[in-house]
Amino acid sequence: MLQNATDLRVLDLKGNDLSSTSMRSLNFSFSVITLSLKETGLKGKLTDDILCLPNLQYLSLSGNSDLHGQLQDLSCASASLNVLEISSCDLHGPIPDSFSNLTHLALFDLSENSFNGSIPPSLLTLPHLNSLLLYYNLLSGKIPNVFHQSSRIQVLRIRSNNIQGELPLSFSVLPDLIYLDMSYNKLEGPLPNKITGFSNLTEFRLTDNLLNGTIPSWCFSLPSLVSLDLSFNQFTGGIPAISSYSLQALILDGNKLQGNISESVFNPVNIVNLTFLQLARNNFSGSVNFSLFSKFQNLKTLRLSYSSQLSLNFESSVNYSFSRLLELDLSSMGLTEFPKLSRKVPVLEYLILSDNKLNGKVPNWLHEMDSLRYVMLDRNFLTTPVDQFSRNYQLGYLDLSFNLLTGGISSSICNASFLEALDLSNNKLTGTIPQCLGSSQFLSLLSLGRNRLNGTLPITFSKNSLISLQLNDNRFEGPLPESLSNCMQLEVLNLGNNQLEDTFPYWLQTLPHLKVLILRDNKLHGPISKFKTKHGFPSFIIFDISSNNFSGPIPEHFIQSFESMKDVVQDEVVGNPQQYMQFDYGISSITVTTKGTILLFERIPINFVSIDLSGNKFEGQIPKVIGELQALTGLNLSHNRLSGTIPQSMGNLRVLESLDLSSNMLTGSIPTEFLNMNFLEVLNLSYNHLVGEIPMGKQFGSFLNDSYKGNLGLCGDPLSMKCSQKHDEHHPPSQSLWREEKFGFDWKPVAIGYGCGTVFGVGIGSFMCFMRKPKWLVRMFGG
Repeated sequence: MLQNATDLRVLDLKGNDLSSTSMRSLNFSFSVITLSLKETGLKGKLTDDILCLPNLQYLSLSGNSDLHGQLQDLSCASASLNVLEISSCDLHGPIPDSFSNLTHLALFDLSENSFNGSIPPSLLTLPHLNSLLLYYNLLSGKIPNVFHQSSRIQVLRIRSNNIQGELPLSFSVLPDLIYLDMSYNKLEGPLPNKITGFSNLTEFRLTDNLLNGTIPSWCFSLPSLVSLDLSFNQFTGGIPAISSYSLQALILDGNKLQGNISESVFNPVNIVNLTFLQLARNNFSGSVNFSLFSKFQNLKTLRLSYSSQLSLNFESSVNYSFSRLLELDLSSMGLTEFPKLSRKVPVLEYLILSDNKLNGKVPNWLHEMDSLRYVMLDRNFLTTPVDQFSRNYQLGYLDLSFNLLTGGISSSICNASFLEALDLSNNKLTGTIPQCLGSSQFLSLLSLGRNRLNGTLPITFSKNSLISLQLNDNRFEGPLPESLSNCMQLEVLNLGNNQLEDTFPYWLQTLPHLKVLILRDNKLHGPISKFKTKHGFPSFIIFDISSNNFSGPIPEHFIQSFESMKDVVQDEVVGNPQQYMQFDYGISSITVTTKGTILLFERIPINFVSIDLSGNKFEGQIPKVIGELQALTGLNLSHNRLSGTIPQSMGNLRVLESLDLSSNMLTGSIPTEFLNMNFLEVLNLSYNHLVGEIPMGKQFGSFLNDSYKGNLGLCGDPLSMKCSQKHDEHHPPSQSLWREEKFGFDWKPVAIGYGCGTVFGVGIGSFMCFMRKPKWLVRMFGG
């Protein structure tokens, strides 16, 4: 179609499917002026041909994730080119320094690629450039100090790169700049004390850098400024008086600001339009009347959390009202009593009072505020929960975890018919679970773990929205309800540390998204029989059925079904070293035993992949197919009756960090393939029948005697038994001697050998005790 279109001027194929077409096969007419191939699924390597069309003025190739290669020399591009968009592709390499002929270029968008190197100075001096978008790349170095007053730049977005150094002095002369975002870099030093430009600046964002010093007064007096975000830097000092009438969002979270918050700083006459005020995680001190903030009649968000030295005065005699306030975050401020908010915040939706010193009963006005959607009262000293919910209460999220709540769970909680998340974990609640919770239509998170609840589990789970169900560490008994198979969205099921008695719940394999299954420390028993369907458990990343009475062999077909454990997860997000399972609401903490330690996960890393079958009665050989689970970071088969040799295929577990095969009846030698486990930090092979020489080299040189004790046929470092003195490998110690060493089957905990491993291994300890942040807590202006 294109070959004969010799007079074609405009070609717009945006959103069509060209996935079967490669860049190489395209042959455009030299007459083309406007060309849009945005989001067409183009594949292949970016070629010079399309960039060098002689009459081209507008070119968009954005949104083609399979378009790869480097951006070549642009000296051949048309001098009339004014729009060049190549964002959200798979381009890499440096940005070429060949812009001298692009004198009409107005919009240049290379965002969301993998460009590296520095920003070419010639790019910033183009006479007509007004929008430069380089965010989400791998750019480094400093910002060139080449800006001048004749520049026409209006939009400059270089966020989420690796830009370093101070902001250049010439930066502050830009007269037409409207939108500036250089967040999530490594900028350092103070901001300039004086500026001559920025008179049209409306958005100013430098969040998450290393900037320091005091915040200069000009930041609060720009005549057109709408949003100022300097959060998560290292600014000190106080907040100067604010005189920017246009200011709507002031975001200064996560700095080192100190001093008092006074009325002279926040003059409601000057900042009448203020809508978002976020001052959390600073060092403010002194006392401030809470009513001060009510003078901002347009205020929708107020965050003062993690300011333990700042005292809020909630005088009941003062008449105030937050007529538009939607979100109030006063967590970790040392509050000893509930703020008096009844009838003063008529549209409040989000109330966050976590990690304070609130005690006694949850006030009645809480469930009388029918506007509330999200309430976090966790980590306080509350003793009595809300005992009565009115019908059709609109609450969507209620977190009362880590308190001192006693008594039972009122069935009136089901009157909150739109409830999506309920977290009452880590309290002292007793009694049974209201059956109605199992049939709640909208509930996606139910966490009642670490209480004193008893009875049987609800048997009425219907088709619902449950994603995370945690009933662990209680006193539940009886069978596992097969109605759980109706929860088709379930991703996390934690029923560990109860008294449940049943066989293995093979019917859970119908849940396609189940990632975490924890059934440890119950009274579950019997063999794991062959699946009755072909599904298996393809999404598992954590599987823990330890400390039960399961018996028989570990079935190969069972292990082979763990498809998600076969592929090592690579970090895909630039600048994000660790990714986690994502939920609309946080999940209550999950404990996992690995490396001989019980770890608390507040968020589950997606590359933490673990199997724990320890403390059962499994017998027979370790399945060779376990070597296919190459994403495993933790494997515990200890305290079973496993026999035979250790499969050489386990050497394929190259990212394994913790391996415990202790207290079994394994024979033969330690496979030399174990040397391939470059990340192995913890190894326990104690109390088996292993013989021969311990492999030497790499991380094995750091394991201690405890890793191997109880194997009288082993020799070599670190054992005192040298291989020249060892027993005949064909005549290991007698069975009676081995049982005496191992105390029969009444096994006792043994020390685990710790080694240094490879320093690049995932430090599991660093995952402990993360704050939960639901999606709505993402910074309002962070997009």
